[in-house]
Amino acid sequence: MELKNRQMRDIYVDLLIHYAEQYPELVIVEADLMKAAKTTLFYEKYPERTVNVGVAEANMIGVAAGLSNMGKLPFTHTFTPFATRRVFDQVTLSVTYAGLNVKMTGSDPGIMAQLNGGTHMSMEDVGLMRTLPTMVIFEPVDGVQLANIFPQIINHVGPVYTRLLRQEFDPIFEEGTTFELGKAKTVIEGKDVTIFATGIMVKEAVDAVAMLKDEGIEAAVINIHTIKPIDVEAIVEAARKTGAVVTAENHNIINGLGSAVAEVLVEHHPVPMQRVGVKDHFGEVGKKDFLMEKFGLKAKNIVVAVHAVLAAKQNKQK
Repeated sequence: MELKNRQMRDIYVDLLIHYAEQYPELVIVEADLMKAAKTTLFYEKYPERTVNVGVAEANMIGVAAGLSNMGKLPFTHTFTPFATRRVFDQVTLSVTYAGLNVKMTGSDPGIMAQLNGGTHMSMEDVGLMRTLPTMVIFEPVDGVQLANIFPQIINHVGPVYTRLLRQEFDPIFEEGTTFELGKAKTVIEGKDVTIFATGIMVKEAVDAVAMLKDEGIEAAVINIHTIKPIDVEAIVEAARKTGAVVTAENHNIINGLGSAVAEVLVEHHPVPMQRVGVKDHFGEVGKKDFLMEKFGLKAKNIVVAVHAVLAAKQNKQK
């Protein structure tokens, strides 16, 4: 499967079609966004395994739950806010409480809704979904990671929420790199501070490392692609090694990756920590670069956070 120079949605639909050949129970349930996700290609191949409920996202989850109860393996798709906050009760009762095996995809996470504006920007989807028992939350960085973990999502018994970028992605990992659902992945080694990053913020973290290196600071970057269940062992090990932590996420800093990492650290190994992300704010209309600058999601913001935790670390050692 070609992974370079492609949009994430192209890889996503190719994976659906590919694994549908191996898993006859795999079906998709859509809410009138098939062109946006390019799942029209799946429909052309498997029309009898495609359900489009129209603009009725709660019904989409209910239909998917029913299909799962009948032994099917349903994948649902809609934009991130409609995949979480609009259908939260249905996901809670019809999927997680009922113990059903539904794979839910929310596309255009955080600021990546761009010109669709604040109504389509979910800065709280991770927070909502991680409160639900048994829910797995996965956010791929690039096509290599998505393709490698996709069969693990299929074979995982239970609900999975994938936070999926639709557009072009920054390639981070070499083809052939392997990943494990629920296990963090080291991107760059470092001894002075650890940056835990997810999604589009991994590239910003990598860029921040280059800036910090010019100052003589060696920062590690660890990709938390599975926000729930979070890799407690990797977080604690990194905190013990570097003694300072920064998190970077395309999400509200409340109840997202930063909160999840903070919970681990305060219970196991407290160290100075800063969270880079959206500071408790709704989204707005704009292009990616403008919005990243507006909400403080750039590499330079990570650098500022690193300086803060290193100062706190130094004071702690006195």
